[in-house]
Amino acid sequence: MIIFEHVRCPLHRYTFSVKPIRDWVERSCEGTVLNLFAGTTILQVNELRNDLDPEMPADFHMDALEFLRSWKGPRFQTILLDPPYAYRKSMELYKGMVCSPFRQLKDVVELCLEPGGIVITFGYHSIVMGKGRRFELERLALFSHGGAIHDTIASIERFSPSITPGSI
Repeated sequence: MIIFEHVRCPLHRYTFSVKPIRDWVERSCEGTVLNLFAGTTILQVNELRNDLDPEMPADFHMDALEFLRSWKGPRFQTILLDPPYAYRKSMELYKGMVCSPFRQLKDVVELCLEPGGIVITFGYHSIVMGKGRRFELERLALFSHGGAIHDTIASIERFSPSITPGSI
């Protein structure tokens, strides 16, 4: 059973600075959290922060794909993925630097995630990791910003290594 939530809230360039979204994320996180595109907002969770922009308050300032491929520490129970939703946003938020291709990130995220851990993804799509990567969708949240502004969709998917890769 998939849990669906609908929340009306304003839009801001830093997703987690919006109180209803930040509260939802903080309630949803489990255990140690990797915030891969951390931005400005420090969450009230056990969070390791990475952001490509060296001016952001983060533990690491690496390209997200490079971070995932090189991490040698313990695996995380939650990974937050809130990348720029489009090429233009990537160029704006990272001052002309393009962040990692999202598909490649999704293909290697399990390197840093505990079996049974979750990935919380923000964007314009409702299924991000998918069964082909051995993830099960558990929750969807629609953050409605009103008017002609695109809604933000958040998904929570649980990593289940027992799923046969590529099965539908």
